[in-house]
Amino acid sequence: MKKHKGNKKAQLLTIIIFGIIAIFSAYFGKDIISTNVGTPTGVLEISYLDVGQGDAAYIRVNDFDILIDAGPKSDSDKLMKQLEEKNIDDFEIVIATHPHEDHIGGMTKVFEKYDVESFYMPKATNTTKTFENMMKAVSNEGLNANVIKEGTSFELGEGARIDVYSPIQESYDDLNDYSPIMKLTYGNKAFIFTGDAEKVVEEEVVKKYANELKADVIKFGHHGSSTSSTKEFIEAISPKYGIISCGVDNSYGHPHKETLKIIDEMGIEAYRTDKQGQITITSDGNNIEIKTQAI
Repeated sequence: MKKHKGNKKAQLLTIIIFGIIAIFSAYFGKDIISTNVGTPTGVLEISYLDVGQGDAAYIRVNDFDILIDAGPKSDSDKLMKQLEEKNIDDFEIVIATHPHEDHIGGMTKVFEKYDVESFYMPKATNTTKTFENMMKAVSNEGLNANVIKEGTSFELGEGARIDVYSPIQESYDDLNDYSPIMKLTYGNKAFIFTGDAEKVVEEEVVKKYANELKADVIKFGHHGSSTSSTKEFIEAISPKYGIISCGVDNSYGHPHKETLKIIDEMGIEAYRTDKQGQITITSDGNNIEIKTQAI
């Protein structure tokens, strides 16, 4: 009899516990799902490639090889050399942030050499030969261009996820503003990618997602131009490290003194491809290590 009562008590306790869990999940489930990407079991690698006055970043995480932009055509051989050194078999994801030549000039060579499983770009076009060649390369691969925009996300295996916060609007006056602002989360560390998104988009993203932008590393927008990197945007991210992708003695004067002033005022440890070449970050989800290539 006592044993029977004990079983009933145990069953009742189990029901109560699961009831509490159910109630907790009902109220807080969304927050739990959005912040928990699991525990990393490997090492994340991000290489901000040296492609002169342009942009290109390579990500290796779990079983995913990802390329964000491909620099200008003039530095496409330099891009390919850096990629070849990484022993990449194929790319699971390739992203073109926007259709400017300094971000997509090397895409044709990437598609010629590597198998690409999926290609993403914002809903923006250009009339240039470079853009036309990229789209032909995508078509020759047997792919369609998937639209990347606010709300797009990529699950990248245990501990890893990319969330996309922009573009928010259907159209912008400047092609730069179609650039997706993205956050790669790996365990307890996070990394922001910006393409060439300028102040108008930064303001939109801060207004809507200020509480989600905190990250350890930012790739500064538009090569460190004063048209990007508003103080409010950088403060919302509060990064420890910053990356600027730009060319040596470039004609635009990138990075601009306004951006460098914000970097200095916030005590951000900044790295530049024009001064240090390829910049590679590795992380186990709790720690970050940064290595640069001497020019």
